[in-house]
Amino acid sequence: MDSLFLTLAVITAGLYAGFMLTFLVAIMPALAALPDAGFTAAMRRFNEKVPGPVFLVLFLGVIAFPAVAAFTEYGEDGWPLIAVALACAVVSHLVTIAGNIPLNTALAESEGGDDGAARTAFEPRWNTLHRFRTALSLTAFVLLAAAG
Repeated sequence: MDSLFLTLAVITAGLYAGFMLTFLVAIMPALAALPDAGFTAAMRRFNEKVPGPVFLVLFLGVIAFPAVAAFTEYGEDGWPLIAVALACAVVSHLVTIAGNIPLNTALAESEGGDDGAARTAFEPRWNTLHRFRTALSLTAFVLLAAAG
């Protein structure tokens, strides 16, 4: 039973990190080439769809499964890696909650206004925060995989 939680932690962290990495290396560069109206419209639609049930399972799972695994896995041998991975996941979520989500909300509220101004206020800050949370998510995944 102990290894089940670490396995679930690795799977959810890997899927979550993959999602973040896909946005970083494919979706955002593709959107960057769009004109302002296309960029803002696409990001607004992404922001409406992303917090769906599957994403929420991953979002919660990357915290819950390592937290449980930290108390059940391998005693002192695996605990340090799991604990650091959990800390990375928590900080990544804090970046999302305190940084990316407010930017997403502001972008949604700007609909019908100046798309150029909305993009300027959104894109550079969102991308900086996203790079940071992607790095944290990837680090969490690697640490959890190493703990296994």
